[in-house]
Amino acid sequence: MSQVTPEPRLFLGHPTGLFVLFFAEMWERFSYYGMRALLLLYMLKGFLNYDDQRAYAVYGAYTSLVYMTPFFGGLLADRFLGPRIAVIIGGLLMAAGHLVMTQENTMLFYLALALLITGNGFFKPNISTMVGQLYPAGSTKRDSGFTLFYMGVNLGASLSPLLCGYIGETYGWHKGFGLATIGMLVGLAIFVMPTLVTQLLIGTGAIGTALSLFYFVPDNLTAKVVNAFVALSLVIAGGISVRALGLGGIPDKVGRPPIGRPRFLLPILGGILICIPLLALFVSDFSILRASGEPVRLVAAETIASIKNFGGLLGEVGSIFLTEISKPAGILLAVTGILAFGYLIFETFRLDKIARQRMFVVLVLTFFSMLFWAFFEQAGSSVNNFTDRNVDRVAESRTVTAEDVGTTIKIQPTQEQLGYTNGETVFTLSQLDKLRKANQPDQTIDWVVVEDNLGMGLAERDNELAASTFQAANPVYILTFGLLFTALWSWLANRGQEPTTPYKFALGLVQLGLGFAAFWMGTVNADSRGMVGVSWLLIGYMFQTTGELCLSPVGLSMVTRLSPKVLVSTVMGAWFLATAFSQYLAAIISQFTGVEHGEGTEKVIPPPIETVNVYGDVFRNIALAAIVSGVICLALAPLLQKWMHENEQETQ
Repeated sequence: MSQVTPEPRLFLGHPTGLFVLFFAEMWERFSYYGMRALLLLYMLKGFLNYDDQRAYAVYGAYTSLVYMTPFFGGLLADRFLGPRIAVIIGGLLMAAGHLVMTQENTMLFYLALALLITGNGFFKPNISTMVGQLYPAGSTKRDSGFTLFYMGVNLGASLSPLLCGYIGETYGWHKGFGLATIGMLVGLAIFVMPTLVTQLLIGTGAIGTALSLFYFVPDNLTAKVVNAFVALSLVIAGGISVRALGLGGIPDKVGRPPIGRPRFLLPILGGILICIPLLALFVSDFSILRASGEPVRLVAAETIASIKNFGGLLGEVGSIFLTEISKPAGILLAVTGILAFGYLIFETFRLDKIARQRMFVVLVLTFFSMLFWAFFEQAGSSVNNFTDRNVDRVAESRTVTAEDVGTTIKIQPTQEQLGYTNGETVFTLSQLDKLRKANQPDQTIDWVVVEDNLGMGLAERDNELAASTFQAANPVYILTFGLLFTALWSWLANRGQEPTTPYKFALGLVQLGLGFAAFWMGTVNADSRGMVGVSWLLIGYMFQTTGELCLSPVGLSMVTRLSPKVLVSTVMGAWFLATAFSQYLAAIISQFTGVEHGEGTEKVIPPPIETVNVYGDVFRNIALAAIVSGVICLALAPLLQKWMHENEQETQ
């Protein structure tokens, strides 16, 4: 199909359709990241009651399959549906998934994940493709347009932990999932409704959500400041978008099917109905078919054990990788990857020299992107647990003094009590979670103060920030730095000094490594209980964010700029397929941070002093691996820059 190159009306130098896609994607990401903020904690603390290893495995299977399906969604859109219809199908499936997630049933839980996996496959690659189609070939605004679009992604990602995460952890998991459902439906309505209705939805949604950020907030000054900043950003973005849409929306031809009408719509819908229950089985490792719940093992246990015993840490890595890749989700991902990238490599060698070398650049940088996200995506798994178990998130009102020793005081239990002794029992996170399942915010317990309790903090529960809300740190930083990076690239471009895409990738990987180095330094400087100052977490997220801004938005732009016109949605799908491998690798890495839960059905999370170095050692190794990867990418950058053939035209 020939690339659509409309001449749309502009607002602030960008096509007005960008502002529709900005808010449609914002609400879709609100729903996705709202669910993601809760997912791991829900599996550990909700009705499923999984241990670390099982929760990490399901989380990894889900997130990897979420990014596998966009390859097929892009392929179907390129050949038959067009991006517009694909986005609508994806939005409806994802809304259904969030709704089903509100039910406490194991089979429905996995069905919900399957609906989200399938829906994301249709939604994610095609809305990004439509952003690229808004800009004519050779437009210098494309990179900055994708950065603005990326800020929409992160505005939604910052809203969701602050609302879905806070509400889910405070008032009940299913209320958080229900809020994610509403967000997805709003995003879909913005995409399909007439311009006037879209303006109304954007405006009222921005104001209503901003007001809710002031209502659903802990009694914590930092949280109030962050919520106010995000609320202000949302209102400003809403006002700009409403004004832009006064000039027009998405051009009619953008996102249309390749021959003007969709083909094979009914067979594709039938295929979706078949795939959803199959994906539910894959993400569960078929455990929902067996009472034992044990995952399928297609590789002999003896082989895995022999690898584990070989080569120390290398053997341990190999055994875990082999165990995970032998699961149904791992096999599906591996087969899909071989077929997809085999197809792209076959097509690459059929291209002329310029197009072929550009595709080489895309494939090489896709590999480095895969490494970046494998490290980065610890956020929803190991870093989330690290935040829950080892990061001090409480603003204490006072500490226990010598005058309290020998008395019994009534306290609202918070994270401040972790690792301290109440009488003869060490207080653990497992006990704290059990108390909170009663969902009584003002609940108090009797605490027998002993000499070892000196210095223990005391605070009301509302002064403790929910662990899931810290997943807003990365997107809030993007809102803070996104426009600065856009301005920086423009300023450097005007002087002919802007780094090319390969150099930006190298910078991104190095900064990601510095972020994990900050996490590691936090564990090195932990207090006597094993608790880490929250500043180390925020510094680490800051470096990760600046690295992400160097890599992710320009990566999307690179795919639409360097890919052959006949393959652009397929290559965009492959870009997300590589991210699927990243998610699976991330799950494997996170398993090195799993902690023992003790015997029996009662889970026992060890005191913080026993877990802090488990996380620290893994974060140190990730930091080293990311920095080394960045250096290798930097060494390859001159060759990749040559192969990009800037300002040259391909013949096909």
